[in-house]
Amino acid sequence: MKCQARKQRGQLRSLRRQQGSETVEFAISATLLFILLFGIIEFSVALYDKATLTNASREGARTGILFRPDPRDISAEDNAIEEAIRIYAEQYLISLGGPAEMAITIERPNGNSVQAGDSLIVTVDYPYQFLLLPSFVGTLGGILGLSATTTMRAE
Repeated sequence: MKCQARKQRGQLRSLRRQQGSETVEFAISATLLFILLFGIIEFSVALYDKATLTNASREGARTGILFRPDPRDISAEDNAIEEAIRIYAEQYLISLGGPAEMAITIERPNGNSVQAGDSLIVTVDYPYQFLLLPSFVGTLGGILGLSATTTMRAE
């Protein structure tokens, strides 16, 4: 009898010691799961923004190669290209920190005017700042430089 009572008390003590272990295990595994989940979401948004920048540079290049009668005003053409890029980016770019700060570069390999057969190169650079885990990713650099370049030939 005494032996059986000791055995039962030992089992009760063992159960009491293990009482909170499931909660601790869940807390550890849930933290890792959520970091992984938010990381997947974060990099998905970055890839979406990269595709958006590619489309925005394409829109700008298309605006730049459209036929315009001479004499051409290069600064007005550059402004139209930049405006097309910014309008597209504002509609589709995921940027929770306000308007997107993009660097837009317009190159004309054959000088200032684009004639039929000439190329127009439009480059859009965007410093993507991580949205969900900026402090965690900040230790890895914090900012991902996204860039898109489109070359189109005027017809």
